[in-house]
Amino acid sequence: MQKLLETLNQKTEKLFLGGGINKIQKHKEKGKMTAWERIIYLLDENKPYTEIGIFAGDNMYEEHGGCPNAGVVVVLGYVQNKLCIIVSNDATVKAGAWFPISGKKNLRAQEIAMENHLPIIYLVDSAGVYLPMQEEIFPDKEHFGRIFRNNAKMSSMGIPQIAAIMGSCVAGGAYLPIMSDYALIVEGTGSVFLAGSYLVKSSIGEVIDNETLGGATTHTEISGVVDNKYPDDASCLNAIKNIIEKIGENPKAGFSRIEPKLSKLTPESIYQNLPDDRLKPYNMLQILDAIVDEGTLEEYKKDYGKTLMCALARVDGWAVGIVANQREIVKAKKPGGTQEMQMGGVIYSDSADKAARFIMNCNQQKIPLVFFQDVTGFMVGSRSEHGGIIKDGAKMVNAMANSVVPKFTFIIGNSYGAGNYAMCGKAYDPRLIYAWPTAQMAVMSGASAGKTLLQIQEATLKAKGVTLSQEEKQILLKEIEDKYNEQLSPYYAAARLWVDGVIDPKDTRKIISMGIEAANHNADIPRYNVGVIQT
Repeated sequence: MQKLLETLNQKTEKLFLGGGINKIQKHKEKGKMTAWERIIYLLDENKPYTEIGIFAGDNMYEEHGGCPNAGVVVVLGYVQNKLCIIVSNDATVKAGAWFPISGKKNLRAQEIAMENHLPIIYLVDSAGVYLPMQEEIFPDKEHFGRIFRNNAKMSSMGIPQIAAIMGSCVAGGAYLPIMSDYALIVEGTGSVFLAGSYLVKSSIGEVIDNETLGGATTHTEISGVVDNKYPDDASCLNAIKNIIEKIGENPKAGFSRIEPKLSKLTPESIYQNLPDDRLKPYNMLQILDAIVDEGTLEEYKKDYGKTLMCALARVDGWAVGIVANQREIVKAKKPGGTQEMQMGGVIYSDSADKAARFIMNCNQQKIPLVFFQDVTGFMVGSRSEHGGIIKDGAKMVNAMANSVVPKFTFIIGNSYGAGNYAMCGKAYDPRLIYAWPTAQMAVMSGASAGKTLLQIQEATLKAKGVTLSQEEKQILLKEIEDKYNEQLSPYYAAARLWVDGVIDPKDTRKIISMGIEAANHNADIPRYNVGVIQT
């Protein structure tokens, strides 16, 4: 774990450099703060915050020079004692241009603001769509245009949107700040227009400079497009603080919270209690005792369906319902007698049935749900199939998918196949979803996938009259497994925003608490209707 955490810290620190030291220096020579400096200036001191979409774009677009952190920083944090989403373009990365993953990350930020009715602050400093990849960000439903659609939707929902134009803001991107409730601009560095001076000249022959075309003076004194201008970044950010400070409170959802208690174990104890071996059993209670408030954990049906742990608890004072996979040793009948087997978070029929009932209870009682994934999937084989594993698995998926209370997911180990779905993977709308450095996500493990794909390739070659030697099989198997194992990495998932980031396990408690506090801002919780569940 220590080695994994060192890698996590190194990768995180590198992201603060954005496009690199030289780009940062040139950026600051223009009198501008960096994307992170703007965020830190806005955030309340000594208050927690969490980054959304950290590692987005990691090791992607190498042929285009890369796009670290998707060229935009997104943070959930406190501004003037109000929980907000902050979106800050990083102009040191390709001038803040929008890659496909940048669009996806911005949409994720808006999604969180909409789900939780949180104010959203845009710190705009972007050259617009990255033109060499325009077909992957421009025309589709979840592409660039969806951002402006969301601007309009949030406005109708009464969600405050504040935009500060602190650098370039061109073409379609110009609509984002102007569709916000407040639009501010920094003199000398901020500009906003549908077409820059070069495009204006080539299109209509007019010769004009960018400042006259769409600078601060033009848009505050002539067009009225922007509300107010400010001499520098700091004064513009101060204005944002003044606006946020005056926003009224939303009705609360009413999730239960009492005075927090420290966890029974230190967060660092997780490092020792989660084994390195992915099949080795461990006690999930020891993991949870380092996260939940001391003395608050109450198991549900603890002697039934033991490969899934369900429990009520409190995290930083907030009431939660926990659904967690449990690796354990089970006795199985095999030729030659009974044999002990290590089951790495397999979901059996009784486990799925228990979880479905527990999820329904939490929805009835307005208790947010937290999922801890370490799952290899549902149990297979004739005994399970004859016992109705598909039916029981469907119960669990149905209950979880129709859940209306906020859901939060942490992938702490394996996350394979349908187990990912049943345990509230990204497709099932968790409010926040994070991976620990120990996480792996795929349809199946690398070893299983390697053997399966090797068999398929062998059959294909055999049909063509080609037979592989044992040495050739081993070489092919290694190639398949190496490629597959690379895709199992939590950073591979974070790069594509399948998770909101990779975190140190000790930050789990903080993220759950902030997530529920954010969810508590939205009182509009629909009625729970689980749909059809076969009994």
